[in-house]
Amino acid sequence: MKVFEEIKQLIANKNPFVCYVKPNETIWNLLVQETDEIVTFSNQAGFVFMPFNDGIKIVILFEGNLFLKGNLENFEKKSAEKFTSERNQKESFESLVTKGVSAIHQGEFDKVVLSRKIVLEQKIVIVETFQNLIVSYDNAFRYLFYHPEIGLWMGATPEQLVKINANHFETVALAGTQLYSENVLWETKEIEEQQFVTDYIVSKVTNKVNQLTVSEPKTVKAADLAHLKSIIAANLTSEFNVNDLINALHPTPAVCGLPKERTIDFILKNEDYNRKYYAGFLGEYKKDNETDLFVNLRCLEVDKNTLNIYVGCGITKDSNPEKEFIETENKSMTMRNVLVSKLK
Repeated sequence: MKVFEEIKQLIANKNPFVCYVKPNETIWNLLVQETDEIVTFSNQAGFVFMPFNDGIKIVILFEGNLFLKGNLENFEKKSAEKFTSERNQKESFESLVTKGVSAIHQGEFDKVVLSRKIVLEQKIVIVETFQNLIVSYDNAFRYLFYHPEIGLWMGATPEQLVKINANHFETVALAGTQLYSENVLWETKEIEEQQFVTDYIVSKVTNKVNQLTVSEPKTVKAADLAHLKSIIAANLTSEFNVNDLINALHPTPAVCGLPKERTIDFILKNEDYNRKYYAGFLGEYKKDNETDLFVNLRCLEVDKNTLNIYVGCGITKDSNPEKEFIETENKSMTMRNVLVSKLK
């Protein structure tokens, strides 16, 4: 397909670009920056790529750059390989979860989202892996982002941060994870975790918007996993604009916890690695009067001769460290299942 050949050339030439496919769509979007400068986001219309906490807030502008789109042609999934992690992280992650549960019982916070970076000593074929990502997860936001100063990231995220059309917005409270089956049963811990997220979002907007509605939580499928999701919708007011809403939502309890400030502090002090753009957000900002942003989950970073896969899970007072580690392993399979090895 022509777009994938174009992507190969862009990477070879070190041209900044993003290619993305929206959930349940078969249209690819390719935005190419004409120069290799870093354009720092300051409310310009474009595709934004935002970090979890500290880092470059980057944007590829819609105006003045090349924007192409077209329909995806049918292509077969390439053979994928499940690579072995660089080291066993089970003990260290379970220790981190134990520390988080202890902090909750001591009253430091109600919920914290803890994560880890899985390092794979392997090179992959970028375009073929991205093709697998597109064809495998049609209900996710699928993307490939590259900038020579930032690096190369790709992912298939199931979580919308916010969708805004004129003054109407929708966001989701997504939490709780288990392997998908036809008869999913949710434990109290998972129901509570999802309710934390819902309550937080509602508390941030309830007195600042009009016609607020919150749906009952329902089970949704994301790759081979199931999550609980509620849809929250309302109309913005002149006193509470698009940027106010985004700042209020990010980072949500789904990626850090509650209260936000305390859990971010705990994460930065205890995770022992930099999340960079994992658990940040990305997507279209003010494109044709619409903003369509997603939380950067189920993602990987290509880092020289290694791959970094980022995964996390919500920790509450009832969390079991071993089960939480297994949850991160299950989440990592979203990316592991599409990796195409680069022949030496």
